Amino acid sequence: MRSATRAEVCVVACAEAWRGDGEILASPIGLIPTIGARLARATFDPDLLLSDGEAYLTQGTWAIGEAPPVIEGWIPFRSIFDLIYGGRRHVMMGPSQIDRYGNTNISAIGDFDRPKVQLLGVRGAPGNTVHHPTSYWVSRHSSRIFTATVDMVCGVGYDRAAAAGDVVTRFHELRRVVSNLGVFDFATPDHRMRLVSVHPGVTVPEVLAATGFELVVPEDVPETRLPTAEELRLVREVIDPRDARSREVR
Repeated sequence: MRSATRAEVCVVACAEAWRGDGEILASPIGLIPTIGARLARATFDPDLLLSDGEAYLTQGTWAIGEAPPVIEGWIPFRSIFDLIYGGRRHVMMGPSQIDRYGNTNISAIGDFDRPKVQLLGVRGAPGNTVHHPTSYWVSRHSSRIFTATVDMVCGVGYDRAAAAGDVVTRFHELRRVVSNLGVFDFATPDHRMRLVSVHPGVTVPEVLAATGFELVVPEDVPETRLPTAEELRLVREVIDPRDARSREVR
């Protein structure tokens, strides 16, 4: 079996964000997170609940773009909020901007009164970050996304959560940030973003040069783990046989 590609390393890094979550709703937003969540369900986290993106809870492992083989439950939109408010969900979103404390912007770029670019809007980002674990996926790591200050706060970071007090911090958890260059978390005393690992072929200076703020960098930064042979088989033959992942991460 040929060696893992960068896209496949990213898939596994995203999958690892759900490790140990147990029976919760995994909500991956985007291609690489979706492949990662399905891989986690098929291997080390079989209790994860996955949806078809609409209203059905699914069973089994199926290919991107195809119908799931088994429908094991129905979850109407109104019930999603019960999961959110009860902390029984872990979402992986894609930020347009993210800062050192994990504040994210998915709404607009530029001055709030006259933005240069209109994006999705705030959507569910505040509720997600306040009520249950949230992770992030960035397909093209750059200082335009990893920025010193976000233009609008949609997802709540650790500094703003602390300022808001216990009503926010008791459920606030930013689990993991995965980019095409490496893996990051906020496991530092002041909850600043920390470099956890670099993907094979990436150097620490490359990551620093593409980041618009000072990262916490341990003395020794390991490489992100490679997929196992079984994980590669599942990704290549079952979950993403058309190799859509390589169009997102080259």
